[in-house]
Amino acid sequence: MRTALARIATAVTAMVALSFVVPLGLLNGQMARDRALTAAERQAASLVPVLTVTGDPAALDDAVGSVPAGTAGRLALHLPTGEVLGSPHAPTADLDAARRQGRTSTVAAPGGRVLLRPVLLEAGQPALIEVYVPQEELSRGVAESWLILALVALALVLVSVAMADRLAKRVVRAADRLVHAVTHVAAGDLAARVDPQGPAELRAAGEAFNHMADRLSRLLAAEREAGADLSHRLRTPLTALRVDLDGLAANPGDLSRLAQSRSALERLETAVDDIIAAARRPAGTPGTPAAPVAGCDAAEVVRGRLLFWSALAEDQDRDWDLAGADGPAPVPVAEADLAAALDALMGNIFRHTPHGTAFRLTVHRGRHSTGLLFSDAGPGIADVGAALRRGASGAGSTGLGLDIARRLAESTGGSLRVGTSPLGGAHIELWLRTAPKPAPRRSARRAERRAGRQSQRSK
Repeated sequence: MRTALARIATAVTAMVALSFVVPLGLLNGQMARDRALTAAERQAASLVPVLTVTGDPAALDDAVGSVPAGTAGRLALHLPTGEVLGSPHAPTADLDAARRQGRTSTVAAPGGRVLLRPVLLEAGQPALIEVYVPQEELSRGVAESWLILALVALALVLVSVAMADRLAKRVVRAADRLVHAVTHVAAGDLAARVDPQGPAELRAAGEAFNHMADRLSRLLAAEREAGADLSHRLRTPLTALRVDLDGLAANPGDLSRLAQSRSALERLETAVDDIIAAARRPAGTPGTPAAPVAGCDAAEVVRGRLLFWSALAEDQDRDWDLAGADGPAPVPVAEADLAAALDALMGNIFRHTPHGTAFRLTVHRGRHSTGLLFSDAGPGIADVGAALRRGASGAGSTGLGLDIARRLAESTGGSLRVGTSPLGGAHIELWLRTAPKPAPRRSARRAERRAGRQSQRSK
């Protein structure tokens, strides 16, 4: 790019320079020629008074010798008698033509030009003054002027090339930064960004690249989280299926175990289908409104999932209790998502507490939100902050259980809280917001007062 811009600047500047160098050079040549001929005409005019006063050849010869051109042997005086004083250079035919025309003219001569000026004497006979101007006089200073003009044109070309290279360097540097960032992103470094610089077009390209890289990072992070969350859903039916299969191995004729195994297998198939569907689902694009999420009855979902977990609780001699699930509790989340969050939290109880540990699940209906409260009598959670961080929930766990529930709560504007339960173990509260958060009373009062003042002013 820098070479191309340098060539363009050279061509354009050279054309501009030639457009004024050539006319100026020709004008300087013409001015030098006119200057030499004007000087010759002045010297010829200096002899006219002498010719009008006297016709003595000796006096005229002295007058010719007193003129610089005569001293240099470049002036001649042709008298009517045919006598020639000085050094003639003009051809005879040109002399005769000048006498006939009766006006000053210039004719070519070997090595220069000759100025011929006829002078009419008192007797009516013409005399002719000849001044020879050599080529050196006609072109004096022309070569120097051409050289100066050429140097000026060359300087203009060099300056234009330097400026074009400076501009190209700025453009190329910005383009190199963009290429460097694109190469790093292509190599897997999604943190690579570019500082938009250079012309407006390259700045726009840099900003678009940064936006694309941010979008790509978010999409990949969302894909990773979705894959981890969906795979986490498989753990619950797999665990239940393993327990049921263990029970079947011990009691081959237990029909209830067989029914539970079939139910766990169906749930496993459903979870796998959800993973495949989520993998095939195209990612949303900015500016595209999200599809409305159908709500569900939290109490009904809790009763259904607790019926599933109660079988495992019975096998592990766990006492459990369900409160507040006797009436409807609508929440603005999909049934599958709520069931996944419930299974994740219930799975944490069964995974991180010893057999025989009691637990309780309460459905609390608030004015603006619905809460699902999980309490157990286990050892509790030593580090709440670490438990809420993905990948830091302890040995044998991926750390996704609490994260799934937390993000489900935050999607509705709710929250996830972790503390100590009345049973002595962990207490986890999953709050799903069901109504917009009310405005503070002070703000409402201020708005009412402001509206009152405006109404009074309008009156």
